Amino acid sequence: MIIFFMEKVKKENKEKIIEMIEKAGSEKYETSWDERGIPTSKKTSEIKKGKSSRARGARFELKVRKDLEEKGRIVDKWTNNVEFKTDTNNQIIPSTGKLIIAKRKYNPFKKMLVVGTGFPDFISTKHIHGEMYSVIGVEVKINGVLSKIEKEKCAWYLKNKIFSQIWIAKNGEKRGEIEYINFEEKYGKKF
Repeated sequence: MIIFFMEKVKKENKEKIIEMIEKAGSEKYETSWDERGIPTSKKTSEIKKGKSSRARGARFELKVRKDLEEKGRIVDKWTNNVEFKTDTNNQIIPSTGKLIIAKRKYNPFKKMLVVGTGFPDFISTKHIHGEMYSVIGVEVKINGVLSKIEKEKCAWYLKNKIFSQIWIAKNGEKRGEIEYINFEEKYGKKF
């Protein structure tokens, strides 16, 4: 059956498919198949590294949330996102941004639906005086670095006055310290 299949495959793809089949039988790789039946192999060590990175990020998110609450802010998960249209070169068009409900992700291993995949991670409010409140978005990044699309989303939120500020929470210089970077102060002139 495999021989018949391989005859129909183009020569340039044969080596790649054979490599994927060999990886599927290897103990160093874990193979999964997507909805179209195409196998994807990942190193077991990389899977473990990814799990620990996600766990570390989740712990840091909880730490940031607790810190903001201790500073008198009300914090909640932000479950919205910004969606942009793209041009023919697959470049985003910032003027086409619109607020959408963040997509929910299903984790088949834990058999649970994950909500809260919005950007930024949190919405935080604090009463200033009278009927005035400070409403900020907080994105948690251990290293404090935003991707290009994340920067565009931050700029869109500020331009459309959804948040008065956006903070990027990152690890501080000292162990256990949390540093908050104001997006406008760091990137404002570039976006």
